[in-house]
Amino acid sequence: MTRSVNRWAILPVVSVALLLVAIDATVLHIAVPTLSRALGPSASQLLWIIDIYPLLMAGLLLAAGTLGDRIGHKRLLLLGLAVFGLASAACAFAPGPEWLIAGRAFLAFGGAMMMPATLSILRLTFDDPRERAIAIGIWSSVASGGAAFGPVVGGALLEHFHWGAVFLINVPIVLIALPFAAWLLPGRRVSEQHPWDLPGLLMAMAGIIGVVYAVKQTTHAGASPWLAAAIGLAGAGLVAAFLRRQARAAVPMIDLSLFRNPAIAVALAGAMVAMIIIVGFELLLSQQLQLVLDLSPLQAGLRLAPVPLASFLASPLAGGLAHRFGFRAVLAGALALSAAGFVAIALLPAGEVSAVEIIGFIAIGAGVGAAMTAASTTVMNSAPAHQAGGVAAVEEVAYELGGGLGVALFGSLMAVLYQRLLVLPPLLETAVPAARRSIGEALLAADALAAPDAGTVATAARTAFTSTYQGVSLVAAALLAMTALAALVVLARRRAAPQPG
Repeated sequence: MTRSVNRWAILPVVSVALLLVAIDATVLHIAVPTLSRALGPSASQLLWIIDIYPLLMAGLLLAAGTLGDRIGHKRLLLLGLAVFGLASAACAFAPGPEWLIAGRAFLAFGGAMMMPATLSILRLTFDDPRERAIAIGIWSSVASGGAAFGPVVGGALLEHFHWGAVFLINVPIVLIALPFAAWLLPGRRVSEQHPWDLPGLLMAMAGIIGVVYAVKQTTHAGASPWLAAAIGLAGAGLVAAFLRRQARAAVPMIDLSLFRNPAIAVALAGAMVAMIIIVGFELLLSQQLQLVLDLSPLQAGLRLAPVPLASFLASPLAGGLAHRFGFRAVLAGALALSAAGFVAIALLPAGEVSAVEIIGFIAIGAGVGAAMTAASTTVMNSAPAHQAGGVAAVEEVAYELGGGLGVALFGSLMAVLYQRLLVLPPLLETAVPAARRSIGEALLAADALAAPDAGTVATAARTAFTSTYQGVSLVAAALLAMTALAALVVLARRRAAPQPG
């Protein structure tokens, strides 16, 4: 009985650590206008304030995960919590943009230590496959729900406090979590002699950062597409070199043969698509709610609250369902459910809250949460205990790439559709060329005009973006439906294939 109590007591501690990292990935999105007014960063500095966290996180995950396999995941998690708390305090009181960029970089170091450690601790603690599926389901609900709840938390804090509160809120949580983590988490090392190939990890780190950087550059106005492509190709080459190095190693840090399993490959693809959707949808919806419907940050956060709430509730259930009905059925069903949610909201006229909108948001959140759970459960059940950290890190790199692609794909599609759908009278088209670049710039330009031109520009921009919102939602539905179909086909072939022997 004591063992059972201790085992389940670990879950809240791990979840709190994960929640800090997940919320910080998105909490800043809604704070950007307030932060910009307070610190006055240049356009380049503002991009680095936002991008440095996911960029470094993606590059550091593999190194941190395999280091946890060597020195112990508890030790790594405790160190990550301490770094995260100190970096949060530094960010909260940043006197200028440069300090905030440095603080966000250290947040990424702390977060990269915590992310793979949390999932690895669950893999090593829960031996029973059904219990592990439930535990990983709860882990996934915290990961997806935390990211989606970031704007809600940010909006609530900004309604009453200084912008630094979005970082300072982490400090008391870390101070509470540290002693409980030290007391409750298992302290065993997985492998005293586990290899840690530093040159190879530096190669992988540089490669992953290069790929993620190139993806993010596609959404930045004025960025050179040729430079982004060159950096992306160089990064991909370094990742390929790292994989070749691992394949030739006598004792590799990660057994690459695991990823030849179609179920693992589909799980990683499903996890990446889920993150593309949740991050991209949040980017799209936050602009629709604040710029088109003119809601405050708090009102916008509350309007989208059904998405993270549904994710929180669906993810633990999906773990049990995957164990009972199989990964293929749960992943495909979850992706199809999210696709149906996007179709529902795409067909709605923008405006007041409606039952159909709430149901659509619930379907999107529940589907994404369940898909992430099914993917995580499949990947971690395949991982040998001594490689849990490395395998967890690979999955979380897929999440980070998905997040970057979500911003890149949704952002690019939003820009293209908005520019094509915006209709202005010829004289105003010439007078306010900035209006065609984005809805934010259009509304700023409208503020500088006299009536009735100001109303004409603002109305045209809001109308164009509403149509953009609907069009991008349909594209998201199509992407989810195609991924669901691919999962059914690929995994059906695997089941139908003759077994050796």
